Amino acid sequence: MRKGASTAAGADESNPASHLHGPVLAWFDRHGRTELPWRDPDCSAWGVFLSEVMSQQTPLHRVEPVWREWMRRWPTPADLAADSPGEAVRAWRRLGYPRRALRLHEAATAMVRDHGGEVPRGHDELLALPGVGEYTAAAVASFAFGERVTVIDTNIRRVEARTVTGVEFPRPNLSAAERRLAALLLPQDDHVLWNAASMEFGAVVCTAKAPACGTCPIIDACAWQLAGAPVYDGPARRGQAWAGTDRMVRGKLLAVLREAHGPVERARLDEAWDDDAQRERCLSSLIEDGLVDPLDDELFALPGHR
Repeated sequence: MRKGASTAAGADESNPASHLHGPVLAWFDRHGRTELPWRDPDCSAWGVFLSEVMSQQTPLHRVEPVWREWMRRWPTPADLAADSPGEAVRAWRRLGYPRRALRLHEAATAMVRDHGGEVPRGHDELLALPGVGEYTAAAVASFAFGERVTVIDTNIRRVEARTVTGVEFPRPNLSAAERRLAALLLPQDDHVLWNAASMEFGAVVCTAKAPACGTCPIIDACAWQLAGAPVYDGPARRGQAWAGTDRMVRGKLLAVLREAHGPVERARLDEAWDDDAQRERCLSSLIEDGLVDPLDDELFALPGHR
């Protein structure tokens, strides 16, 4: 994804957000995080693909060191596909949602099998890859290949809800109306930059908990501010608990297996969490998800390790 000054300085009367494009793109040109390695113009499509999968629901400062390690170890889809899925799970470290590591391995395998070892360019072909949803397919098509597609993530939804719709937060689930609005807001020119800039703007300025309205370059045009910044009154927004949850316990069990570099006896997993019922439930779910291989009743390993 190439970052640079906007060429869409003029207003487009057919686009309800054309007056937002110039200021947001100018802000991105000055303040966008150019140090992120997957924003380098020379970054491969595979590097962009990895970054998009890794950064879902994960802060970028945690993603970057893992991304760099993966790119050193597996610089192409073929390199990852040739290694075991267990090594992908091990190298995932603590990014969260480790099934993404397995899906990345499966996607790399599909790229080798069906696309000559390359990341496919078309949105539909991307969407057909294992573990790739609408957001990832659109983001890779836009940022890796410059295609004119609408990218919609949590940050973009919030920016558009506030600046255009006039509400503090969008509804919990993406609606058809939001899709239509996002497509309408996409400029004819600078569409790649707009996707990146509006996403970054939501992550840095128009944040969920403490928006920096005092330094916002579009505050005078923000529909939410013009309406008096009404408090969100829609359906309850779900929080993400962690302590004591099955997600946490699954992470502890996987940490034991990652650090062992080989099969692990049940007794070592027992030491990871003292609630027997929850530990067994989480171990069973890891096996069902393909993240753990039961070698026998008392011996377990990451997938592909014997």
